[in-house]
Amino acid sequence: MNRSRLTITLRKDLLEVLDTYIDGVTIRNRSHAIESLLGDKIYPTVKKAIILAADEGIKFRPFTYEMPKAMLPIKGRPLLEHIITGLRESNIRDIYIAVGYLSDKIKSYFGNGSKFGVSLTYVSQEKKNVGTAGALKKFQRFFRSGETFFLIYGDILAEINYQDMAQFYYRRRTALALMGITTASHPELFGMVTLKGHNIVEFIEKPKKVGHKSHLISAGIYLFNGKIFKFINQKEETSLEREILPKIVKTNKVSGYMLEGRWYDISTPAVYARVLEEWK
Repeated sequence: MNRSRLTITLRKDLLEVLDTYIDGVTIRNRSHAIESLLGDKIYPTVKKAIILAADEGIKFRPFTYEMPKAMLPIKGRPLLEHIITGLRESNIRDIYIAVGYLSDKIKSYFGNGSKFGVSLTYVSQEKKNVGTAGALKKFQRFFRSGETFFLIYGDILAEINYQDMAQFYYRRRTALALMGITTASHPELFGMVTLKGHNIVEFIEKPKKVGHKSHLISAGIYLFNGKIFKFINQKEETSLEREILPKIVKTNKVSGYMLEGRWYDISTPAVYARVLEEWK
């Protein structure tokens, strides 16, 4: 990213406050802190997010006979609570959740979200396997055309400053979508991303192992413009990864945002075991 060097002088008390923003992960140093604070003032903030949390979690049985996958406990709190907390810490408090399997467990725990400092709206998926795009389509009525929102998969645990990602999106100006990306030693297990600059020029969901060109993958965290719904037809069994995103990538309006903190796709018991050991 292009940057210009700027020398400034600040009062000591302001520097002391500035240093409180530095956590070494989402805010790395004083320059990053100043850049982030200025961005908060200059660029719009994103206030809404959708979480897809209807997964049955078949691979996690027998645990998920009694609870949906999004309620798997991590350090004494459900996975979904960690996601909601991360959004709230980025001042995203208007949250919509796709629920399905054992949805009463989620609703009874979180309620309307007030005790977690957010507002929660639930949308039920009556049918199984509607696909990620089919699930997303059900939220269209809550968003204006052109309104931006985050989409997070309910099995993703990540250290991320969502408003920093939003600022990155607004600097792209013409982007229809911004995809959070990370790296993986086995990209064939995920959605493989090819970047040219900040633009995503190719996206392949679970490519063949032989001959893959990149170790960049989708992190399951997106920032969408509300116009995304125009690309999703009324067919319910629609895959965001296999059908919609490759189509949008061809319009040259999808950018990539590299995640810098820890990231886990809790798709298997082995990854879940790692999270229980490593997550703080």
